[in-house]
Amino acid sequence: MDSITQALLGAALQGTVLGRIQGRRALLYGAALGTLPDLDVIIRYADPVSQMTYHRGFSHSLFVLTGLALLLAWLVHKCWPGKGYTLSRLFVAFWLVLVTHPLLDAFTVYGTQLFWPLQATPQSWAAVFIIDPVYTLPLLAAVIYAIFKGVTAKATRLLTLALVFSTAYLGFGLAGRMAAEQRFQAALDQQGIVASEVRAVPFAFNSLVWRVLAKTQEGDYYEGISSGFDRQAPEMQRLPRNLQLAKALAGSPLHQRLRWFTDDWLRYDQVGDALVVTDLRMGIPGNYTFRFNMAHRDRQGHWVADVPSRWQGSGPGSMFNGNDLRLIWRRIVDQQPPLPLAAWTDAYMRQAPNTP
Repeated sequence: MDSITQALLGAALQGTVLGRIQGRRALLYGAALGTLPDLDVIIRYADPVSQMTYHRGFSHSLFVLTGLALLLAWLVHKCWPGKGYTLSRLFVAFWLVLVTHPLLDAFTVYGTQLFWPLQATPQSWAAVFIIDPVYTLPLLAAVIYAIFKGVTAKATRLLTLALVFSTAYLGFGLAGRMAAEQRFQAALDQQGIVASEVRAVPFAFNSLVWRVLAKTQEGDYYEGISSGFDRQAPEMQRLPRNLQLAKALAGSPLHQRLRWFTDDWLRYDQVGDALVVTDLRMGIPGNYTFRFNMAHRDRQGHWVADVPSRWQGSGPGSMFNGNDLRLIWRRIVDQQPPLPLAAWTDAYMRQAPNTP
């Protein structure tokens, strides 16, 4: 999730557990501690694939953060005795603030390495978008109240209620994702389409309308839209993953790492003389957040692997097209007219490097 939300979550948790002792300072300490795992962004890597796949790594490990919480609790208890702290209470407060950061991140689609250094596929539960006002605003309101009124008994109750609501909202998102996957699977079954894997991901700023992906055994994928208000089958399109192009990257460690990180939700496209690899999990149809130029054709027509670079037009800002978002938000409650999936795909996926 975004850093503001993580800071608010940390402030609410530490304010609830230690606010009686620390007062308003608990909110400040919790906010700072709650953003600590994201300091890994200051580490610069040589290419965008490494930057993407090493983020949310060691600093988001439940093992590392549990050890850090224990160390911090011991240091505070030893250095500031007589403040009313118990070692166990300090540990619970610091542990909750630290580990809820990566756990909340895991509820997004990006991928979080909760069990680093174990090489398990990064957790990507895809229950909420990376920015969701419904999750964040109750925490913001409770923290602001505690700042102005102090961490009183009433403020503590409000912080607790905000935490309960935000947690319940994550459960709502998980239920919505599973329901979207079931609706899409039913639509595929009705058409006699066999899917090897189906997963839904939320659109920007809400957990009501979902983009659903389904891999086929032939190496293609279906992409469609599903909302809890739908009364008809979801619109969808069948698209190629072009897996034959992946052979050009067979010896590339970064390609293998990208496959691991995304759980192999990748598409390959030849655009001009470039081989572009796309993470299908994030963005809107055709306009995906993470696309990488990973190879080029030489004069003999052979593919040559390159140091990956970000494909022009990709990046987190690529999904925030105002016209597209208005159509998506209307789609929450109205299936007609259907979203222009094919038009979006044609417009965005075939862009050449010099396209403005």
